Amino acid sequence: MTGPWPRCSFAAQAAGDPLEGTAPPGDRWLLVEHPGPWPAQALAALPVAVAAELADWAARARARVVLVRRPGRARTGGPRRWFRVDARPGREAVLTGTYATESRLPAVVDAPGEPYDGPLVLVCTHGRHDTCCAVRGRPVAAALAAEDPEAVWETTHVGGCRFAPAVVLLPHGYVLAGLDPADAPAVVEGYRRGRLEPRVVRGRSALPPAVQAAQHHARMATGAFGVDDLRLVHVTRDRGPDGGTDWHVELADPDCSVLLRERFVDTGRPLTCAAAHSGRMRVFDARKIGHEEQERAGAEADAGAIAVQGNASNRADPDRP
Repeated sequence: MTGPWPRCSFAAQAAGDPLEGTAPPGDRWLLVEHPGPWPAQALAALPVAVAAELADWAARARARVVLVRRPGRARTGGPRRWFRVDARPGREAVLTGTYATESRLPAVVDAPGEPYDGPLVLVCTHGRHDTCCAVRGRPVAAALAAEDPEAVWETTHVGGCRFAPAVVLLPHGYVLAGLDPADAPAVVEGYRRGRLEPRVVRGRSALPPAVQAAQHHARMATGAFGVDDLRLVHVTRDRGPDGGTDWHVELADPDCSVLLRERFVDTGRPLTCAAAHSGRMRVFDARKIGHEEQERAGAEADAGAIAVQGNASNRADPDRP
């Protein structure tokens, strides 16, 4: 390819990069209100010692620390807020509080906080990290804030800039891609009512990438779009005879078994706006999907075939009562 690279999210959208299995890892999220400016590496906006302590906690807790602000950067005076989110399945919870000085931030990782009801919606607008996040994220953040100003925050880097705008639905930790200002409010309202729009879901941050991908394929096969549907039961990883990696994922509510093949693909283009060289992306191909409705339909078809055979046998034997 010659000439300048196109912006990463437009190139990924044109190429049809698969979304499933691309949500960044995070059992927990710590949101720290910070009006900016946000440097390319978000925690560099904080004092060095504070940033180091928060990064250490994040590594131990498998957490993500992000800076947040209200869309439009408008802010009133007074203490700034923090939110600590548990995004693990079955443990979803949000605690919140305020901090007066940045030196106090390391204490919030263990602070009791106050329970926070209702969802939090993060939209990545971190332009200094990746241009696409600002260009595509800010209009979506503004549209969502117009509908629900209390729930919506702009955030620093989430991950997967080529899927901008990245939207995070908390407390579940679902990461979305490809929303536009027109359809974003309806998608978020669906989440508030307990329903996902599968075409834009990258995955859930507390689950491994293979499980995120398995849930996607299971949703499409079963029509189970609830936020708590298709919980993980068991996952195993096998090395195939050809050297490839297979994942066997068992899900429940409804029951579904998914076999995936993991592979890596050279894209021939950079995967972020800041990258100078082409990158590779991970892809999960669905090899086999089995679920309750499919098995029930098969059983009913088998029973029907047996009944037909029995009737045919009765007609062929005139002496049979």
